[in-house]
Amino acid sequence: MSTQHGTDASPQRLASALVEKGSLSSDWLPAFRRAPRDLFVPDVIWPGTAGGNRQKNRIIRSEDPDGWWEAVYTDAPITTQWDDGAHTGSGAGKIPSSSNSMPTMVFSMLDALSVHEGHQVLEIGTGTGWNAALLSHRVGPENVVTVEVDDDTAADARKRLQDAGFAPLAVVGDGANGYPPAAPYDRVIATCSIGQMPYAWVEQTKPGGLIVAPWGPTYGGEAIVHLTVKSDGTASGKFLGSSAFMRLRAQRTERKHVREYLKGKAWPADGVRSYTSLSPDEVGDWHVMFAIGAQVPNAFPWMESYKDGSYTLWLRDTEVTSWATADFEKDRSEFEVVQSGPRKLWDEVMVAYRWWEDQDRPGFERFGLTVSAEGETVWLDDPDNLVPPVLF
Repeated sequence: MSTQHGTDASPQRLASALVEKGSLSSDWLPAFRRAPRDLFVPDVIWPGTAGGNRQKNRIIRSEDPDGWWEAVYTDAPITTQWDDGAHTGSGAGKIPSSSNSMPTMVFSMLDALSVHEGHQVLEIGTGTGWNAALLSHRVGPENVVTVEVDDDTAADARKRLQDAGFAPLAVVGDGANGYPPAAPYDRVIATCSIGQMPYAWVEQTKPGGLIVAPWGPTYGGEAIVHLTVKSDGTASGKFLGSSAFMRLRAQRTERKHVREYLKGKAWPADGVRSYTSLSPDEVGDWHVMFAIGAQVPNAFPWMESYKDGSYTLWLRDTEVTSWATADFEKDRSEFEVVQSGPRKLWDEVMVAYRWWEDQDRPGFERFGLTVSAEGETVWLDDPDNLVPPVLF
């Protein structure tokens, strides 16, 4: 128990919990002790919750030191910036834009990176600097390059690293470009999610090197992919498990409002009604969304909830040509669907879901990704078994 704070939270308790979970291995424990999380968390934070998307209100260290310490030494993510710094209020902003990641995820990804002393490592997304510090302790700060797109975030992280006695090469720039001057790298790790692997990361990794990054389709769902780079300029590997990271800034997309799809008309506008036996609840789990997204390109869902527990699942395409709704109500066996536009988005989702069912409902670990200069493909179980796109 810490003697400095009126809380049971402490580095030792968190370390014990992470070791018990299997997230923190013995070879990363010295780095955890040398670079404690509290040195890399700013004074103003918005704590998250483990395994959920609920966001707690802002905590200011000077006003609530015990609450701040409790948040830091809890196995949960901490949002440190909203809306690229534009939002500083007590509640959540619109888009989280920087964070200190959940410790379980941090050490699981570092373990998957399989780094050894002397490895050259490129990190995409410096954030608060904690990950860069852990890597610096493990492989030597002279072997770590960390790239951050946000000027203020980068400056704050650099100061924290210096104050803690670490001096990796901290670069301000677009992480999608990697950092060619220090290439090639033995390892590349991204602490932001991507919908398409920047090929620059593959080009800047040595043959036999590894890339570990959160990858998720436009539709939703996301998992950590573990790629091995080959001498032919491709990279391929399997997904390891669920994740939920902030998007690489270069790959952020702006979602159009529902009104843009209805073109000024009241719902259901020109939509065509039908009914389905597939419940919208069946297609909402993270791994199911991932499987659907691998087959249904350039479309995304949004849930409009009501006080009685019912909701409308909206589906929209990124080209603003098509939309669909599916209404969920408890204790029903049929659900009303409305579709509009050249794409029948609910029909596409149903086909993708049935395919997933036919494959024995695979989880993330059965999927894989192959990246080349020409693009990327998602596969199931084997690189030759490509996940088929839904075609109508």
